Amino acid sequence: MLRILLTLFCCFIFHSLILSQDSIPQPRPDTVRVADTVVKPAKPVVSITEEFKKSMRGHPYFNFFGKPVVRVSIEREDTRRDIFFYVLLGLFFYFAIVRLAFRKYINNLFSIFLRITLRQQQLREQLLQSPLPSLMLNIFFLLIGGFYASLLLDYYHYKVNPDFWIQTLYCTAILALIYLGKFVILKFTGWVFGLSKATDTYIFIVFLVNKMLGIFLLPFLVLIAFYTGQAQQVFVTLSLMLVVILFVYRFIFSFGPVRAEIKVNPFHFFIYLCAFEIAPLLLIYKVLLSILET
Repeated sequence: MLRILLTLFCCFIFHSLILSQDSIPQPRPDTVRVADTVVKPAKPVVSITEEFKKSMRGHPYFNFFGKPVVRVSIEREDTRRDIFFYVLLGLFFYFAIVRLAFRKYINNLFSIFLRITLRQQQLREQLLQSPLPSLMLNIFFLLIGGFYASLLLDYYHYKVNPDFWIQTLYCTAILALIYLGKFVILKFTGWVFGLSKATDTYIFIVFLVNKMLGIFLLPFLVLIAFYTGQAQQVFVTLSLMLVVILFVYRFIFSFGPVRAEIKVNPFHFFIYLCAFEIAPLLLIYKVLLSILET
């Protein structure tokens, strides 16, 4: 009996193994089995150049890939302003040297010009005892006056010489001759008529106002030289007004000291000014105008 049961059990296990083997799918003979690996699709390769172009194309401030704009450039003309800059810089440097070397003289000059002190006679004597700064400021006035006159000739389109700097040299020389001639005539007149003290006082006041005029005109030279158009017209007008005001001030300032030395009538003093101050300037203007018209 036990033998029969063991035989049946073995038959049952054998039958189960056969059924399980038939349920496994067998590969076809005409196919090849591929390894169980998963291959992912490759990403497209983007170059660094394309990334850079893309970032530049979307830049919020620079339109690198936009349509180019055509601009017409005009050739720059030489307007002598570079030379003006260095000449004016030299004039400022010249005045700075005088200001630093003769500080007391400059302070006394402003004090007696603005009449901010009652020690007029004492300050005048101190100024007369300093010939070197006086000479340097007189030269400064001639340089400023010649440059200013040449700029005015250029502004009003009256050219004595095509070269601006030769024209400036002419203006400076004419200005020097005018005041040198005036100095000689006044000295000679005072010596002949015994009025040396009165003429010396007048000469001192004339050259005092000239020194201040040179200092006051220096900033106007910068404005007239570097501005154009309506702004330049304004500065030319203001500078001419300054010159006229200082000439009137010189007449008023010199009348009192001269009258204290000699008995002179205001009308006679005015005639003198017309003969020795205004008439030479009008004569020079007439000569220059006749030269320019020919």
